[in-house]
Amino acid sequence: MRRFAKVERILPKVLFVCALLYWLTCSTFAESGTAQSGIEEMLHRAAQEGKLAYKLTTPEELKVLLGSEGKETIRNDGGMVILDTRYSDVRARFGRMRDFSTPFTLLWINAEGKGIDIGQERQIVLRNEGDLNRFDTFWGFANMSFTRLDLREHIELLEKMPFDSQTIWPDTDKMPEGFDPAALLEDGKNPGLGIRSLHKQGIDGRGVTIAIIDQPLLRNHREYADRLVEYEPVGLLTALASPQMHGPPVSSIAVGKTCGVAPKASLRYFALQMWVQDNKPYCYVIDKLIDFNKDKDITQQIRVVSISTGMFSQQAGFDHWQETLIRAEKNGILVVTCHPAFLQYGTLERIPGQDPDKASSYRRGRYGRKEKVLHIPAGNRTIASHHGPEVYTYTRRGGMSWAAPYLAGLAALAYQVKPDIDPKTIVDLWLKTATQSDAGPIIVNPVGFIEAVRKFNKENI
Repeated sequence: MRRFAKVERILPKVLFVCALLYWLTCSTFAESGTAQSGIEEMLHRAAQEGKLAYKLTTPEELKVLLGSEGKETIRNDGGMVILDTRYSDVRARFGRMRDFSTPFTLLWINAEGKGIDIGQERQIVLRNEGDLNRFDTFWGFANMSFTRLDLREHIELLEKMPFDSQTIWPDTDKMPEGFDPAALLEDGKNPGLGIRSLHKQGIDGRGVTIAIIDQPLLRNHREYADRLVEYEPVGLLTALASPQMHGPPVSSIAVGKTCGVAPKASLRYFALQMWVQDNKPYCYVIDKLIDFNKDKDITQQIRVVSISTGMFSQQAGFDHWQETLIRAEKNGILVVTCHPAFLQYGTLERIPGQDPDKASSYRRGRYGRKEKVLHIPAGNRTIASHHGPEVYTYTRRGGMSWAAPYLAGLAALAYQVKPDIDPKTIVDLWLKTATQSDAGPIIVNPVGFIEAVRKFNKENI
C-alpha cells in the first residue's frame, strides 16, 4: 500500500513533465511549420505581384527577394546554359540560350519541394521596358503580351526579333510608325521568287510525296495536316514523342498550304531523336524508302527526302550513312541535307516590305556566304509553330534548317513536271539556272529551274 501511495504522489509530477514536453514539442513544430509556409507564402505572393515570373525574373532579382545569395552551379543542356541556384529552403533554375549574351531568366522555382506557379503555361506579360532585353533573337517575342508597354522607341529591336500569331501588341498609338506585325505574318507566307506563279500554273507538287526526317511533329497543324499521309516514330519513347519546335517549320516550308513550296505534295514524316548523335536511324529510314519504291511505277515512288541537319560526319556510323546515300541515288532518291557534301549553299533573308518575287528583295542571311554558292530564302518569313494547330511564327534569322525543305519542295515540283529526272540533274539545274543578285551571291531561281526541267532530255546528256 505504501508503494502505491508513493506512486500516487509522483504520478501528477510525471504527467506534468510529459505535458510540458509535449507542449514544447508541438510549439517547436508549429514554429517550424509557420516558417516553412512563410517562405512559401512569400514566394507565392511575389509570383502574384509579378516579381517572380517565367522567363522574366533574373537571379539578381531573386537574391533581393530572399535577402541572401544561394549556391550556384552552371551546366550546358543542349543549346541552353542552365544556372541552378540552391538556398536553404528554396531551389530555382534559370536558363538562357548558349549562343546569346542575354541574362539568365527564371524557368522554375520551389520552396521545400513545393512548386511555385510562375506562369510557365500562360502567356508572358512583360512588366516594363527593361524586360525587352531579356529575350534572344532565337525565340524572340513569341506568345508574349506588350499591352503594358510603349514600343514607339524600340523599332530597331522589333525588327530583329521573331514573334508569332499569339503575340499581343499594344495599341497603335504605342507602336512604332510603319511596324505592322499582322502584315508581316501574312506577307511572310509567300515562298517568294516566283513560286506562287508556278502554283497558278498547276505546278504545286501534286502527285509527289516528300519524306521528312526530323524531330517529333505537331501533326494537326492546319498548314500541313491534310498533306500528312504517314507518321512514324523511329526509336522514340512516349516521353520523348511530344512535339518539338523543329518539325512544324520544315513541314510547312516544304508542303504548307499557304507557305509551302510544294503545297499539293504529300508528306511522309519520320520522327526521331535528332539530338542523339547516331546515323543509324537515318539509314534505317532511307533503306525503308528504297524498299518501298521497289516494283512501283516511278510516279508512285518517294523521290525526295528532306533532313535539316548537317551533323552526319560527327555522328556514329558515318561510313554506313555514306553507303546509304549512294544506294539512295542509285535508286533515284534525292536526299536533301545541310551537309556540304550534298551541296554547298547559304541562306538569304527577305527585305520586309519589298517584292518577294524579285531577287533584289533579298540580302545575305545569317548563314549567307560571300563565295559564289547557291543561296536560299530562309529569314524574315512565316512558318508553322509547334505551339498550336493555328499558330504561326514570323522568323527573322532563318537557318540552314529552313533552306533544306525549300530545296526539297523545289525537287517535288521538278518530279511533278518530269518524273524520270534523276537527283544529280536536279542539283545541277539549281546551279545552272541560279541568278545573280545585287547583294552578290547567286540565288536559286525556281521559275528558271522549272523551265530547264521542262526542256531537259536524258538523251542529250
